This record gives sequence, structure tokens and C-alpha cells, in this order.
Amino acid sequence: MTDQSTKPSVPAQSPPVEPKSTPPRKEGWWKRDGAEPVRRNIGLVGVLVVLVIIGIVTRPELYGDASWVTGNVWTILQQASAIGVVTVGMTFVIIGGGIDLSVGAIVAVAGVWSTTLATQSYGTAGMIFTAIVVGVVVGLINGVLISYGKLVPFIATLAMMVAARGLAAQISGKQTQVSTNTTINNIATTKIAGIPMLVIILALVVAAGWVLLNRTTFGRRTVAVGGNVEAARLAGINVRLHTVLLYALSGLCCGIAAIMLTAQATSAQAAMANLYELDAIAAAIIGGTLLSGGRGTIVGALFGVLVFSTITNLFAINNLSTEVQNMVKGGIIVAAVLVQQFRYRSLSQLLGRKQT
Repeated sequence: MTDQSTKPSVPAQSPPVEPKSTPPRKEGWWKRDGAEPVRRNIGLVGVLVVLVIIGIVTRPELYGDASWVTGNVWTILQQASAIGVVTVGMTFVIIGGGIDLSVGAIVAVAGVWSTTLATQSYGTAGMIFTAIVVGVVVGLINGVLISYGKLVPFIATLAMMVAARGLAAQISGKQTQVSTNTTINNIATTKIAGIPMLVIILALVVAAGWVLLNRTTFGRRTVAVGGNVEAARLAGINVRLHTVLLYALSGLCCGIAAIMLTAQATSAQAAMANLYELDAIAAAIIGGTLLSGGRGTIVGALFGVLVFSTITNLFAINNLSTEVQNMVKGGIIVAAVLVQQFRYRSLSQLLGRKQT
């Protein structure tokens, strides 16, 4: 019989236990990058509140009168109406990757052309039609020079700014042209349900701009062109035509603003809407529109306009000079651009959230 040696039994190895993966934490909507416009708008509302507090502290005798406060709020909104309309067009241009330095000059030439004696002889419809057509045509020229002439937007619109101011001075003979049309002039004083007509026009333009940007193919194409021109072209977007339409839209807004300013001053001159390009660009930037294009909101731009109008009003009630006001505006623009340049890549970094 053969001896069989017994081998020690080897215990079976159990398979390695994999560590349980922890499910990713669900982040609240407020912390997501998509909520950035809402957070920015709330921040702008906070800025408006701070400006009101400054006004109360500096002029308590004025803010103690409820009727004066109500009237002052409507004054601020009316002062913001024309530049607000221009800013809507500017916001579209900047989101589309451009810039328009000629908006103030377009307002001037549209206002002057619509208040010539020949134009006023055609009545209210003739004046409004002329202002809008002139604004759109000048905007189209800007767009064609940029899209088909291959000019840099900065250079093209800068040249148009100088040329349009010169044309306005030539048409008006460097004189103030008085509007004798009572219907146009009454736009600045008419109220509907207690709301000034100028504020209603601003609200309608802002609403139309919001719908156009957020609910139409035109708005999606604008964001695409501003975000990446080559990608937009490969996606089948006619980038050249779209750019022309963006500047035409800006010109349309300038034509509407020309009628509003003419109504407020009951006149038009070559120097009207001075530095409107500065205010419109600044309001758009403060409202969250990227100078590089591809992102922006109409509501944010409106809040930016209200911030600047409130600052102007605050300087006025405290009898501070326009020069100081312009310096403050310039500082705000620089600060807004710096915030964009050095902004966090996402809100997660701002809140210290761990990145995977």
C-alpha cells in the first residue's frame, strides 16, 4: 500500500472587496453656473439699494418726502429710457462678438434728420419713419463694412461715429432744430395708467429684446456667433449676414431712442446723445455681457442702465459736477472689466467646492 501524504488544505481566498463609491453630491441650483445671471442681477439690485441708502444719508430732507421719492423714481426711469433702448441693441452686438462705438452719433443723425422742416411736414408718422430708417441704414452700413469689408468693429464704428456726427452737424447747420410736432413732444409727458410713456416704450423694447435673445433662433445664433465664429459657420450659420443684422438691430434701437430724446428736449441737435456709447457699453458689461462675446442678458443690461441712471441722479441731487460723475463711471467700467478678466472659472471655485 502506498503512503499518500496529506497536503495541508489551503484556505480559499475571498475576492477583494471593492470600496463602496459614494454617490456624487447633488448641488443645489443656486450653486450652479447656470444661476450666475440670477446671482448677478440680485447683486445689482443690492447696488441699487446701497445707492438709495447713500441718497438717504446725504439728503435726508428729500427722502423724507414720500411724494418726492415717488416722483424721483419716475424721473430716474425716464432718464434711463432712451439709453436703455440703445443698450438693448448694444447688448446684442456685444454678445455677437462685436462692438458699436457709433450709437450716440446714430441717435444724433437720426434725431436731426427727423426734425428737419421737410421731414416734419410729413407729420408724426414721417418723423418716426425717418428716424427708424436712418438708424437702420447706418447700422446696416456698419454691418456691411465689418462683415464684407473685413474691418475691425472698433475701427468701423469709430469711423462711423465721426462721420455720423459730422453729417448731423451738416444737416442741422450746427443749430438746434425745434420739434413743432405736438404728438412727438407729448411722448415725454404722456402717462398711461400713471406710467410715463417713455418707461412703457423702454419696457416694450426690453421685453422684445428678451424674447428675441432667449426664445428665437436669432438669439441662439447670436450667442453661437459670439462664442465661436468658426463653429457657428460650420454649423451652417451665415455669419456675415447675421453680423449685418445685429448692427441693423442696434441702429433700429438708436432710431427709437432718437424719437424719445427729441420728445424729452422738444428738439434735436448734432451734440445729442453724447457719450451714449460709453453708457451703453458700461451698462451691458455691468449686466454680465462678456466683451469677448457669447454671453449676456437683456435683464442684466437693464439693471446696469438703472445703476448708472441712479448714480447720475444721486450726483444731481447732491450738486456734484458732471466731471466727477464721468470719472466715477470710468472707474466702474474698469472695475467691471477687471472682474470679468479675473473671474472664477465657475461658482464652485468661489464657494470652495472640491473639483473632481
